[in-house]
Amino acid sequence: MTDTARARKLADRIRVVVAETLQRRIKDPRLGYVTITDTRVTGDLREATVFYTVFGSDEERAASAAALESAKGVLRSEVGRQTGVRFTPTLTFVADAIPENARTIEDLLAKARSIDEEVRKVATDKTYAGDADPYRKPEDDDDLVDDEDEEEDDKA
Repeated sequence: MTDTARARKLADRIRVVVAETLQRRIKDPRLGYVTITDTRVTGDLREATVFYTVFGSDEERAASAAALESAKGVLRSEVGRQTGVRFTPTLTFVADAIPENARTIEDLLAKARSIDEEVRKVATDKTYAGDADPYRKPEDDDDLVDDEDEEEDDKA
């Protein structure tokens, strides 16, 4: 039976330890502006997946990925020292897809805005095919009285 609360706490602690260690202790020049976005630990607390983003070009992302792989041993030993767990989880670094997903969503929203703008331009100075107010309204009381008078006149 796995304790998800314990795994979640360990994942949060690993995220903090890795981020602080990258900032203070790792001096690799290939390491760009890296942000640790999330960490997930398996239920048996043996493996940890660290998600990160890198601000910069594709070359900087590749260089930062190589720097993280080379610093994996130092980071794992620091995680073991600061967490105090019996078995230090192995670290796996995965580039987070959040920036690409956000960029795709922004592009789709911009496309939707431009289409809405085109529809608004086409709709200006247009009239309705039917009445401007297509809903039925209850007849006025005066109209009912007039209609009843006309029916009585027709009968006579």
